[in-house]
Amino acid sequence: MSTDTNRTGDQPTGDRPPAGADARAAAAAGRAAFVALLSRDLTVLRKSIKEFLPRTLLQPLLLMFVFTYVFPKIGQGVGGGQGGEAAASAFATVLVAGVVGLAIFFQGVQAVALPLVQEFGYTKEIEDRVLAPIPVALVAVEKVVAGAIQGLFAATLVFPLAAVVPAGDVDLHLRLPELLTLAPLACLTASALGLSFGTFFDPRSVPVLFGVVILPITFLGCTYYSWSSLEAIRWLQIFVLVNPLVYISEGFRAALTDSPHMPLPAIYGAQLFFLALFLRIGIRNFRRRVLS
Repeated sequence: MSTDTNRTGDQPTGDRPPAGADARAAAAAGRAAFVALLSRDLTVLRKSIKEFLPRTLLQPLLLMFVFTYVFPKIGQGVGGGQGGEAAASAFATVLVAGVVGLAIFFQGVQAVALPLVQEFGYTKEIEDRVLAPIPVALVAVEKVVAGAIQGLFAATLVFPLAAVVPAGDVDLHLRLPELLTLAPLACLTASALGLSFGTFFDPRSVPVLFGVVILPITFLGCTYYSWSSLEAIRWLQIFVLVNPLVYISEGFRAALTDSPHMPLPAIYGAQLFFLALFLRIGIRNFRRRVLS
């Protein structure tokens, strides 16, 4: 009497892969692809370091030089005239934190937004990236992580300028818990904003991005003054709360100085909110443009 050896229940269980093996293999492949994309971006950064350094250092250096060295020396403008060295030192202390935040902001936006505009517009390189064996959303997240790393690098380059450029003393008080948490958070927030910009603007709109969007964010981002000093202009103090750079600048004042600053819960909460908001917008736009 013959038996049916093709029944499912009679198949040897050892010939089938263990449960979940395919999922683990897919996850491992995804991690490897994510790391490969990130390594590629960092390799490009290393090879273009000659362009990265002046782009990162020039603006903070000029700001520090003019506002904290030239003006106090000639006795006019912010930090000069009335108040003398004490006023110059107080302003330099406020400005240093703002300049570090501004460097992170600019680097995060530029490192993500400008390459994305080119990859979606001219080079079409984004088509190669989305062929990686990871979800489309993770390709966008990799862009944000790479931009955040560049932002951290920019901050480490800019911060030493505070020790050598100002004419007066800079009253720095380093708080490591705040610095080690707020610096990565600020870098991720700026890069997520760059993702939103890079997936929204096309190459023809880049001048609008910097002339109409970035410029107001910069001047109203509490870089050159603390948020508490806007108490005299109450409507403006409330209005600038929609600006993510405000919380980045105030965060570095809390981490680096004893200058007046926003409460830390407000700084952390706002940056987490903006990070989630920009990631959501950026990933949605990224997926739409890739799949369209």
